[in-house]
This record gives sequence, C-alpha cells and structure tokens, in this order.
Amino acid sequence: MKLTKISVFIGLVSCFVFFDTIKAQIPANVYHFVEKNKEGNLHHELKLDTDYYVHTIYKESPAEFIKTMGGFYTISGNNLLVDLEFNSNHKEDKITNINVPFKLKNGNLILEGDSPMTFTPATNGPQDLDGKWLMAGRITDQGEERRDTSRPRKTMKYLLNGHFQWIAYNTETFEFFGSGGGTYKAGNGKYTENIGYFSRDNSRVGAALSFNYKVNGKDWYHSGKSSKGDPLNEIWTIRE
Repeated sequence: MKLTKISVFIGLVSCFVFFDTIKAQIPANVYHFVEKNKEGNLHHELKLDTDYYVHTIYKESPAEFIKTMGGFYTISGNNLLVDLEFNSNHKEDKITNINVPFKLKNGNLILEGDSPMTFTPATNGPQDLDGKWLMAGRITDQGEERRDTSRPRKTMKYLLNGHFQWIAYNTETFEFFGSGGGTYKAGNGKYTENIGYFSRDNSRVGAALSFNYKVNGKDWYHSGKSSKGDPLNEIWTIRE
C-alpha cells in the first residue's frame, strides 16, 4: 500500500513538473506591441522561434529605425535569458545579455517589469524559407564564392511566419552594421519583401522588392536586385 501511495505521489509530481515545463514554453511566432508616447508611436516587434530572440523597435510614421537586439535564449521558470549576439545600442549601454520576466495570457506574451508590455501574436502562418539564414557567398562569372559562416562578422536573415529581418553584426566586438525588415511572401520560386524599417535609409521604407529563389539542400539561392537597384546573386545557408 505504501508503495502505491509513493508511486501516485511521484506520478503527480511528474505531472506538475511536465505541466510547468509546457506552461513556460513560448509559441514560436512574431509578436507586436505599440508603445504610445509624445514623440509618436513606437512599434515593438519580437521574433521568437525555439531558441532565438530578436526585439526591434521602430516608428511607422514617419518611418524611423530605433534599435534592435537579439541572440540565443533559454527559459528559466518564467524568465527569458538571452545571450545577445548583437545590440545596435551597445556603444551606449554595453548590454550583452538580458533577463526578461514574462507570462503568457490568452495567447498574448506579456513582458513584465517596470513598464509591462502585452504583445499580440501575428496571425500569419509558416511559409517557405522560414528559419535563420547566414550569408554564405555570392555567384559571380567565375562561379560560387563562399565565405566562412563561422567567423564573427555575420549577416543573418531571420524569417518567421511572414516576417523577415536581416542583421549585419560582429559577435566578438559587438559592432553593428545595419538591419532592415518587414513582411514577406515566398512560394513557387518567388520571394517578395515589403520593407517596414531600415536602419541605413528610412526613405526605403514602403518599398517592395521581388526576387527569385531556390533551395538546394541547406542552401538558399537568391537572385534579383537590391534596394538600390544593383543586381545580386546571393547564397544563404541555414543556421543550425
């Protein structure tokens, strides 16, 4: 009889631990929050897949990029622990990791703290090319010119549920070289970006850029014209 009670108790504990683990997981998605202030509304965008976090802030009207930060995350209890790879404000704040308390309520993601923010999830579903991709090279008249994606200087493109963002940065020095993002559609070899923010040139916001693409193994071959109208033929590789 005692063994039965102990077994039941262990089973209940296991259930509670399992439930708590499930409760702590954040559904992979893009989340949005609008912060209202005197200088105009600030749009906060969070991208979270199973292990990577990016928080970007920008104004929609007039268009203005504010800042972005991101890196690999883990969850401890109800805290997001993020080991940053990039921080566009690093020169000023020197921040290289963050601890963000959170909770989930009615499908929303609430970041808690001095000024809690309630983020609502995007309604777009998965698309072709969703994932984290690293710039791996270009195709020239001489063929493929590859670069080492393990080096600290990286350009990453993060695509998730119809939203995209590219970020150029250095993981060792925390130098930030630029970022841009918005929404995208991909299918049948056609990829279209609609620019919602661009750190290098706010006047590019609102532009739509169309490209051809194909995926071969771990590589995404991407061709078309840049935001400046220059031809490009790039190779991106999935980040694992």
